[in-house]
Amino acid sequence: MVTVAIIQARMGSSRLPGKVLRPFVGKSALAHCVERTRRCAGIDEVIVATTTSPGDDLLVEACRAHGWRVARGPEDDVLGRYYPIAVECGATEIVRITSDCPLIDPAVIGDLIATFRAAGADYGSTSLPRPTFPIGISAEVMTMAALERAFREDQNPAWREHVTPYLYRHPELFRLVGHGCDADHTHHRWTLDTPEDAVLIERLFGELGDTPFTWRDALAVAEAHPEWAHLNAHVVQKQVT
Repeated sequence: MVTVAIIQARMGSSRLPGKVLRPFVGKSALAHCVERTRRCAGIDEVIVATTTSPGDDLLVEACRAHGWRVARGPEDDVLGRYYPIAVECGATEIVRITSDCPLIDPAVIGDLIATFRAAGADYGSTSLPRPTFPIGISAEVMTMAALERAFREDQNPAWREHVTPYLYRHPELFRLVGHGCDADHTHHRWTLDTPEDAVLIERLFGELGDTPFTWRDALAVAEAHPEWAHLNAHVVQKQVT
């Protein structure tokens, strides 16, 4: 079994251009995401998947400077970016992470993988049956067979941009499993998509530092400073159509 985490990343962003290389306590958002994902015991390899756009040349240079494996593919057809990478590295399980999650918790990823394997599922997500973790603490995992079927059969460009909708919107075709936490914490927004998000994340990192903190450590800091939640409470999360 080969479990590969693929972190999608690009420099373009309508609300916060260049966000993946934005620094927090001396490291880019992408560096935090890669390093925290690498600490997950259930993952064999981490690969950054960016685009063939010249605008992402700087991102590729940053990955190579860190010694991270990086691959390039279509900008909008992200499913078409994931599948060849998974094939090339011989993956049997693929974990999907987005680079706008610099606070991602390796323990959450590991628990999701364990739940997925125990259920013998085709697809697992921290958003099933509904999201409970703070926004920005999320991951998905799927079998190679499921990813390949989505790659071949999904004809919806909007879905292909988000990689996995074909899987979780067809429960009659795929065995789905979810992994959540003990309460609904989705009122906390720790994803990096706007300048307001960046201010909040900077404050969290300012308290926690570049340490192996958990999402519950971050939650304790956020709850100790409830006024911080107002920084990005008005931001509307983008939805898959």
